[in-house]
Amino acid sequence: MKKLIELFSLEGRTAVVTGASTGLGVEFSNVLAAAGARLALIARREKLLEESASRLRAEHGAEVAVFPADLSDRDRCRAAFGAIVAELGEIDILVNNAGTAPTGRAETQWPAAWDAALEVNLTASFHCSLLSAESMRRGARGGRIINVSSIFGHLGSSLFRLSAYAASKGGIENLTRQLAIEWARDGITVNAVAPAWFPSEMTEGSLKREGVEQRMASANPMGRIGRRGELETACLFLASPASSYITGSVIPVDGGYSAW
Repeated sequence: MKKLIELFSLEGRTAVVTGASTGLGVEFSNVLAAAGARLALIARREKLLEESASRLRAEHGAEVAVFPADLSDRDRCRAAFGAIVAELGEIDILVNNAGTAPTGRAETQWPAAWDAALEVNLTASFHCSLLSAESMRRGARGGRIINVSSIFGHLGSSLFRLSAYAASKGGIENLTRQLAIEWARDGITVNAVAPAWFPSEMTEGSLKREGVEQRMASANPMGRIGRRGELETACLFLASPASSYITGSVIPVDGGYSAW
């Protein structure tokens, strides 16, 4: 049991979760706090961040600090990461979760939806990775970067029209591989999780539409969409000492969708 705890313990580690105010960001924050990490939560909506931080402190006794920021504002992003290091110490773990998913015919996504998706989903993730890696090198303990992709980072969608989103997540997956190669000798692993459909703020509107959840479920070998908590273990594994020899990987958490 002691060995098992050592494999997955994040005691003494500082973890940053972006897009941490709702949805999957809350789940990722929850499992990292449960494993003992200090947490820095980043998102635009301060009130929701504070609510999430309060829950994590109450449920896990975690040390949690919030850093409201729009990550598409590059100066604000850099300032937020500077404040994290000043308050919590050098960064050990980054979960690049912040994202946006505009839908609609490809012709309608140019240029506003395209620009927004690429800026938030891809460019901001790259910037946060650079800032975190800079801190990880100073800390000299290596680090873990976990990017949140999607099944539509490597597959097309027949259910929704997602040109901008799919392009940004495809970029995230190959950025994951490239950074893994470049930063391996620094002791920094870079991996990604690629969820199928999960209940979240991003999918809430679609799931309420008649027949949509049933169509999502029928497109999946397991016959259902993901459940709350089923992404947490993948995040914990990639953040923990247990994954020390895994880098450049994209782990589908999709009920077999990508195995069809």
